[in-house]
Amino acid sequence: MYNCGPTVYNYAHIGNLRAYVFADVLRRTLEMNGYAVKQVINITDVGHLVGDGDEGDDKMTAALKREGKPLTKEAMREVGDFYTEKFKEDLAALNIKTEDTEFPKASDHIAEDIMLVETLMQKGFAYSTSDGIYFDTSKFPHYADFAKLDVKGMRAGERIDVGEKKNPTDFALWKFDDELGYEAPIGKGFPGWHVECSAMIEKYLGHPIDIHTGGVDHIPVHHTNEIAQSESAYGTPLANTWMHSAFMNVDGQKMSKSLGNTYTLADLKEHGISPMAFRYWLLTAHYRTQVNFTWEALAGAEKRLSYIYKFIFEDGTRSKDDWGAGTTDTQNYLEIFYEHIRNDLNTAEALGTLNTLISDYTVSPEKKRKAIEEMDKILGLKLFEYSPEEIIITSELQALLDARKLAREEKNFTESDRLRDEIRALGYEVKDTPEGQKLKHL
Repeated sequence: MYNCGPTVYNYAHIGNLRAYVFADVLRRTLEMNGYAVKQVINITDVGHLVGDGDEGDDKMTAALKREGKPLTKEAMREVGDFYTEKFKEDLAALNIKTEDTEFPKASDHIAEDIMLVETLMQKGFAYSTSDGIYFDTSKFPHYADFAKLDVKGMRAGERIDVGEKKNPTDFALWKFDDELGYEAPIGKGFPGWHVECSAMIEKYLGHPIDIHTGGVDHIPVHHTNEIAQSESAYGTPLANTWMHSAFMNVDGQKMSKSLGNTYTLADLKEHGISPMAFRYWLLTAHYRTQVNFTWEALAGAEKRLSYIYKFIFEDGTRSKDDWGAGTTDTQNYLEIFYEHIRNDLNTAEALGTLNTLISDYTVSPEKKRKAIEEMDKILGLKLFEYSPEEIIITSELQALLDARKLAREEKNFTESDRLRDEIRALGYEVKDTPEGQKLKHL
């Protein structure tokens, strides 16, 4: 399967990361059902223009300007490599499986891009303009089918200057650029964003692939264009199955940089939210359901996850006398859980089954733990690796601890007690030990 990867011009925000949590659950489910999965997540480090269209700066160029770096391919690669590593760190923090996953970089596949563009030109699907080479969508009769686009309406209502393009829906396969471009027989320049994916899919997976995933925002432009150029060049369907995750809003608003609500995993940690709590929250909704991020919702997920940890690490060690006979078997729970997962990855209902199991006092702790361990192979919440005592030290909490330490050193115990109460208000008990201040959850 091919999972549309990030454009590495900045840190990935939590809306981006939803698509990879979904793809991870999909991979785990396929593997649970006996499939060997060959997974590719591309890295776009050239060719993706601001606005996803054919105009404006390349996003990587915009990153160079933002960070005050020289406008060179070497600097572009440096920035791309930095944010690629940060993206992979985010995947690891979210427990997203990447064993044997390929992460091909667009800048390493320019030759493949050129071959694809040349093939489309030779087959009559492309034409040249003064600024690049474009795909002629009128030559692909099924262009509108995938996204159910109203192409006729778009043409009839066209009010903007399309320049040298033959049709409003035509898109760039190659953009000429004498400064940062790559040398090529078709003219010095760089590949279009859509071309990169088609070329890398062909190289690493061939056509057709079994599954192609991405966000719903990819449907009307990126994936529609991928289909058009791939099917025209290779003569086969691009993918047998397409799966898309829905949008994430923030406090009821669209996520955007202008609103300042494009949070990262680092921002969540600053608010005391662990990556696993974020993953848990994502799993409480179906991947095709639009979700609304709020700090209250994430705090609720953190609390629920702590409750599950508490059962595994504390309640799960109680004697059978504390639980009753514990004669109920967990097979029915597991069958219901797998049924939900196989029903288009219904993680919301699957989590409900896990939580119902925890509350069933007719099942022994030992049986519960074994069943939960099986469920977590799909959910990927690392339920048996995290301690309920794990505490994320936010900047606010650290400031209180530092101030309290100073107050105690100055023997200002009134201030020390006041700060202790502030720490308690955040949900933690602070104790003084020979090794220093220690926190534990209330």
